[in-house]
Amino acid sequence: MQEHRATPVDASVLSDPVRRRLYDHVRGAPGTTRDGAAGAAGISRTLAAYHLDRLVAAGLLRVDYARPAGRGGPGAGRPAKRYWALRDEVVVSVPPRDYGLMARLFVGAVDAAGSPELRARVLALAEEEGRAAGTGPAELVDALRSRGYEPVLADGGDVEMRNCPFHRLAEANGPLVCAVNHALVRGVLAGRGEDADRAELAPAPGRCCVVVHPAVPGD
Repeated sequence: MQEHRATPVDASVLSDPVRRRLYDHVRGAPGTTRDGAAGAAGISRTLAAYHLDRLVAAGLLRVDYARPAGRGGPGAGRPAKRYWALRDEVVVSVPPRDYGLMARLFVGAVDAAGSPELRARVLALAEEEGRAAGTGPAELVDALRSRGYEPVLADGGDVEMRNCPFHRLAEANGPLVCAVNHALVRGVLAGRGEDADRAELAPAPGRCCVVVHPAVPGD
């Protein structure tokens, strides 16, 4: 799993709705160009460039330069500027709060207690929270996003999460946090009336530990 850290930022950087829309687009389309971002946000290339560079200056995006695939040599033109979201967690809080500290204390206490009953209750609460997120007209990926995941469609139709919303807690209490992730995603599926067993606990580098498999026809 990639290293994450919490990065405090000025709340005003993402308070602009256009800038936030561009930021979300880059997170969903790594390596996007100014033209691509402008088209996705429905704004001019010049305005997109302004906001994108503001996000770079704030430390939320990084840039590199590359020519389109298949174009090179004389006459290929200048390399395009591409934007990538940093993998840091963004923390916007005025004045500062430390909810992460409280979460670490609770998770550490549950882990240290070694109580099967307490662990089962935590997982049941996580599944209830997932059910609440899954109830309603929202699509599965939107319900997952509402709980902090970044779902993407992988080869074979699996839905993978590019991030773990609780990464910093997982660094010290991995098995418990992964179990909570699994219960939460199961709850989202159950809340939508879908088979909760489609959510599999399958840790792998670079993504969350839970994968949602495609629905079986006829289910």
